[in-house]
Amino acid sequence: MDKVAIVGGGICGLALAMNLHARGIGCTVYERAEEIRPLGVGITLLPHAMREFAALGLSGAILAAGIENRESCFFNRFGQLIYREDRGRFAGYPLPEAGIHRGRLHGILYTAALERLGAARVRLGHQCVGVEQDAQGATVRFVSSATGAPLAPARAEVVVDCEGINSALRAQFYPGEQLAFAGINTWRGVTRHAPILTGRSYLRIGSLRSGKMVIYPIVDDIDGDGRGRQLINWVAEVQREDFERNDWNQPGELAEFIGLYESWRFDWLDVPALIRSAEQILEYPMVDRDPVERWTFDRVTLAGDAAHPMYPRGSNGAAQAVIDARTLADCLTAAVDPRDALPAYEAARREVTAKIVRTNRAHPPDYIIAKVEECVGDRPFDDLERYVTQDELRALSENYKRIAGFSAADVAAAPAAQNVPG
Repeated sequence: MDKVAIVGGGICGLALAMNLHARGIGCTVYERAEEIRPLGVGITLLPHAMREFAALGLSGAILAAGIENRESCFFNRFGQLIYREDRGRFAGYPLPEAGIHRGRLHGILYTAALERLGAARVRLGHQCVGVEQDAQGATVRFVSSATGAPLAPARAEVVVDCEGINSALRAQFYPGEQLAFAGINTWRGVTRHAPILTGRSYLRIGSLRSGKMVIYPIVDDIDGDGRGRQLINWVAEVQREDFERNDWNQPGELAEFIGLYESWRFDWLDVPALIRSAEQILEYPMVDRDPVERWTFDRVTLAGDAAHPMYPRGSNGAAQAVIDARTLADCLTAAVDPRDALPAYEAARREVTAKIVRTNRAHPPDYIIAKVEECVGDRPFDDLERYVTQDELRALSENYKRIAGFSAADVAAAPAAQNVPG
């Protein structure tokens, strides 16, 4: 019997497995997908996420597969620069900030987990349908993702649910729980394009009041011909009272959102051309769940998006998931009885992440743009300092970093995992 059964082989589950393996704690990962393919679009890894990946010996591979961000820039929908700041090592952090294709990141984690744990410890095609507990351990029930036929159950001392926002185990403990949807839908795509600004620039343009875009590069020299074109990740966010919720990973319809961006043609970027040139467009809803008062149910606990799904603003979902993984691994290492580790982990992480969930709803990083719109109105400005100072905008940025745990002081001071790959 394993000490730990991990349900879900995404970013959180694989990071937890490697953290546990490095500490000599036996575990097996059970993932519903039948094969690991490079799906999805882009993801940004902030310095506190890179700290955790560095401790797992993976930061070099991640940087080689992605792009290190140099700056973050905020623009209004007229293409005027509102605020700019250096990022990652360019801002004095000990670790970089990186953009990467989510599929590439997942592939790096999966390959490393197979090498370290062995293929028998990472089992695909296992769809979790429930868990039962007794005095000696917990039993996780599975069916085949391909056929629905029952599979052999997994037995472990404790179970960690890393299945994400639509977790079957969370639903077992919170039956009838609804996703929180406030009428914001998103469309995401990737486009081959010449470098924008520095080619290492993370861009936020506009606000939900009139349409918002997030744009950043995730692959250099995507064509391999030396012309320097990059794979650019972009996200369009639109809020409407009459919106039905988008589905996950469905092909997006250009006509549903392109009209908001037709006038966004700046001397440094033609936004509608970027969107129309996309290799693929996927639709997603902007959803999260209300923070709950309990993650741990005797031998079962929640982690990552199964515990604290949050709006994908501020690039914090992956970071908080891998911090969960390291924290839980540390608690399991310190505990004599693994059941004692689960409430200790929850005490360390639940309120911290709940605050980020609430902040991402009300005052995410792009609140800077909304603040300028409040001061100036939805129109071009001639002298922004007449309305709001750069120091005031900088304070908003720094406040979000403190709440999310990635101010420069937080990243430098926080203890990363002290494990070594193996």
